[in-house]
Amino acid sequence: MRTFFPSDSCKESQLNAINPQSWLQVERGKLSKFSSSHNTSSSIESFIKVPEPPIFPFFKPIDYVEVLAQIHEELESCSPQETSNLYLLQFQIFRGLGENKLMRRSLRSAWQKACTVHERLVFGAWLKYEKQGEELIADLLATCNKCAQDFGPIDVVSQLPIEVNGSSQETVVMNGDKSLKNVNFKIGDEKIICDRQKIASLSAPFHAMLNGYFTESLCEDIDLSQDNISPLGMRTIGEFSMTGSLNEAPPDLLLEISVFANKFCCEKLKDACDRKLASLVCTKDDAVELMEYAIEENSPVLAASCLQVLLHELADCLNDERVVEIFSHADKQQRSIIVGQASFSLYCLLSEVAMNLDPQSDKTVCFLEQLIDSAETDRQRLLAFHQLGCVRLLRKEYDEAESLFEAAVSLGHVYSISGLARLGYIKGHKLWSYEKLSSVISSVNPLGWMYQERSLYCEGDKRWEDLEKATELDPTLTYPYMYRAASIMMKQNVQAALAEINRVLGFKLALECLELRFCLYLAIEDYKAAICDVQVILTLSPDYRMFEGRVAASQLRTLVREHVDNWTTADCWMQLYDRWSSVDDIGSLSVIYQMLEFGGAKGVLYFRQSLLLLRLNCPDAAMRSLELARQHASSEHERLVYEGWILYDTGHCEEGLRKAEESIKIKRSFEAFFLQAYALADSSLDLSCSSTVISLLENALKCPSDNLRKGQALNNLGSVFVDCRKLDSAADCYINALKIRHTRAHQGLARVHFLRNDKAAAYEEMTKLIEKAKNNASAYEKRSEYCDRDSTKADLEMVTRLDPLRVYPYRYRAAGYNILYPFVNIL
Repeated sequence: MRTFFPSDSCKESQLNAINPQSWLQVERGKLSKFSSSHNTSSSIESFIKVPEPPIFPFFKPIDYVEVLAQIHEELESCSPQETSNLYLLQFQIFRGLGENKLMRRSLRSAWQKACTVHERLVFGAWLKYEKQGEELIADLLATCNKCAQDFGPIDVVSQLPIEVNGSSQETVVMNGDKSLKNVNFKIGDEKIICDRQKIASLSAPFHAMLNGYFTESLCEDIDLSQDNISPLGMRTIGEFSMTGSLNEAPPDLLLEISVFANKFCCEKLKDACDRKLASLVCTKDDAVELMEYAIEENSPVLAASCLQVLLHELADCLNDERVVEIFSHADKQQRSIIVGQASFSLYCLLSEVAMNLDPQSDKTVCFLEQLIDSAETDRQRLLAFHQLGCVRLLRKEYDEAESLFEAAVSLGHVYSISGLARLGYIKGHKLWSYEKLSSVISSVNPLGWMYQERSLYCEGDKRWEDLEKATELDPTLTYPYMYRAASIMMKQNVQAALAEINRVLGFKLALECLELRFCLYLAIEDYKAAICDVQVILTLSPDYRMFEGRVAASQLRTLVREHVDNWTTADCWMQLYDRWSSVDDIGSLSVIYQMLEFGGAKGVLYFRQSLLLLRLNCPDAAMRSLELARQHASSEHERLVYEGWILYDTGHCEEGLRKAEESIKIKRSFEAFFLQAYALADSSLDLSCSSTVISLLENALKCPSDNLRKGQALNNLGSVFVDCRKLDSAADCYINALKIRHTRAHQGLARVHFLRNDKAAAYEEMTKLIEKAKNNASAYEKRSEYCDRDSTKADLEMVTRLDPLRVYPYRYRAAGYNILYPFVNIL
């Protein structure tokens, strides 16, 4: 879910936030007057506001492990028809955890295990929607003669079986004139001659009419002028009765015949018309027009074909009111025609896309209401109730939201209590909200969000204690850090406030936290630090808007830049070396952003940017930078290298290596050899490949490049030598890397010392890295290998403080300090 769901009380409190337009009106050189003339606690409070945490429209169980294990167990024993829905539920749980890769894997499994064409259409469209912006990867694979996995159109007509009832006309008693071989159907002034028995075979009503006790059974001429069929239509029906084919009938004629066939229960004829029409649906307008007909005339094959077209460009289609009308107002029977038994899956998808477009829109509400109607299990219902409750809360429809959250809670979704608590607070029942959360905390194994939520309904020390507990239970929650930092800042303790917000930025590069730190720096007139943060914000999200969306971050950067000395290109390179060598990835990102303004080798700079973003666990932003690197490549051989990295990073290692080879054929370059060595080393566990990797890295080092990249190559070469137990060669590589300020080489050199049985030297080497590196959680973790048990415990405690997401310290402590680092599993 891409949408940010603020709480209503959050939005109310934001009305008092600083009006950023005043920043844009400050004269050049006079920004500093904010701090010098208004440096009071109240002025800071008006400037630095922390929005309350959002209530997310996600399925958030109390025990993720238990629920995921239960789903896994159900998947092993369920019928094939239930499999896709279970994977969809798994997807919803991973979404609540923010696990994007696992979410996509679950969607892919739902698509692969789909039992019906409708499920394949829905999950295929969902995967296509999730892969927006990845068209370049498919194009690059095509240049390697490999097709990307396609979630595009399928042959709906061939996928849906023909379902026609038996020939019920055989039960009708024969009473007609046996001498009449033909029948003449009069339509206006025209007569259409048809084979009487062939027409009779089309349906039971025709059989009864022509062979039963009706008057028409004795007549040679029958008038159909009042039955809404044209002469051409009747001739086509006559031909179909003889040949079973509709030939090349145009769409309008097919519609006419289909309506007639439906009226006279000619199932084979109607099915043939529907399938013919289904094959002709190409555009959104076709789909809209024919979907309405399919629903009215009960034509599932045609409806499925229309559905496929509408889902193909879903975001665009949902901006068309005609499409929204079709999906919003379908009743149960109509939903069955449109999407068979995959109604819940369809409305899950429609709701997600609608919420991403505008969570407060009427169509979002309509789709979520349909989702509730489509739900068949309690788990499906609680998700639908909670999601609609979040939307109703956002729309300030408080009574409806309360009923929905209560329904979700009654079905076991404890997280929905946060919605009830917010509503209680909005209605003036703050104590009730506090007690509601207290009751939850005392009755279940508490989670971080519970304490975070309860903190909103108390003050002073109680609030602080709840937020500390929230951080202890769930360090990924950003609100507690932001609240504490802002509160400390109100007390004029700048360094403590920065230290608090830096705690979370040390392991989670959250935009809202960078924005708050930007505000803190502005409040103390540290414009160099402020511009660093806003440039990183723009690197991560070029269109980001600050102060609750009221001002573009790019505008604030322009304003603050007037108070910072301009750097030359040489200055930028010096700054980049300093930050890179001190393992300051955020600072390095900021410098590269500034360097990109100077022009020059933009392809190289965007590539460096992508490396930093990967290191900071920002894969989407990293891929965007890689694509920009390709776009700005100065030569074909450079472009091929970036294409190789794009393919490698998306799991296409072989194709990435092929791009590197093509680049080398044009021109031998550092980056092409480095890509080959990296991809080969990472994809092969065979030590026999080591000699090839060594050769590739040595070739890379012979090619021109700057010391930033050469240091990385030397470091990687040292690692390969260590794996081959060539310790002297490895040590030489690491020492040479350190000579050109590749600080991370300390870690490799420490490993060499350890393998030489010099544990003290290894410890000392890691201590040097800790002292030099700004981001040093991994260094503490690695140093813990080279010290006594008490020191190991202290180092791992430091790791957890610096980066609570690193799992090894927890495993070590859980095993009672008897685990061998880091390859022994805890059983």
